[in-house]
Formats: sequence, C-alpha cells, structure tokens
Amino acid sequence: MGIVYTDLRLGNLAHPELEEINVTALVDTGALHLCIPEHVATQLRLTPLQQREVRTADGKSHIVDYVGPIRISLLGRDCVTGALVLGDKPLLGAIPMEDMDLIVDPARQKLSVNPDNPNLPLSLAMGVRK
Repeated sequence: MGIVYTDLRLGNLAHPELEEINVTALVDTGALHLCIPEHVATQLRLTPLQQREVRTADGKSHIVDYVGPIRISLLGRDCVTGALVLGDKPLLGAIPMEDMDLIVDPARQKLSVNPDNPNLPLSLAMGVRK
C-alpha cells in the first residue's frame, strides 16, 4: 500500500484563544491514537492527563504522557481526542480516523472521506435498532 501522510490542523480545545497549528502526520491504521512530538504538545499548551504505557512497532514499551483535549481537523471533519506524546513526527491512528469516518485510499496513497458518507461522518452506536 505504501506510506500515507496527511495534513492536519490541531488545536487545544481547553484554550481556544491559542492559535491552531498545521502539521503533516503519518497515517497508521495499525496504531490506535494520535501521537504528537513534545514540541507540539508544548506549543499547544496541552495538559498531561495521565501517563500511559505504550508498545511501539519495535516491541519496546515506553511510559509517555497522554495529553488533551486536542481538536483534530481535516477534510472538513473534526474530532476531539487525547494524544500520546511520543516520537519526533505526528502520527494519526485508527481511533480519530474512525471518529471522523475517514478511510485510507491505497490506490491514491491518501486519506479520504468515506465515500459512503460524504456529507457527515457516520458513527455506530451498538445496540441501537431502527
């Protein structure tokens, strides 16, 4: 499939007066969370909520800060989540992608809005019947 990157706009929901920032993130469907470098967390003045143990692709475990609330905007969609402070480049994982109903388009090597739901993100609420 190749490596896919996407441009994101990140903001601190608790401090809307702060300017949002633009970053380019690696799209990783094998990761769960948004990961941001320390300098991004500092620039956005994100509050550490707790520490989490994280296992990286190389099998190593790390204790990292989990910060938030962070707003992610891209492709006309938004979500609010937490982020792991890890690495030297942003990484967009599966949870925020699912929250915004985005898909990886392998043919064009890019992130896209789910074509089944082009106008609004679809969310599944288990146990709800029509």
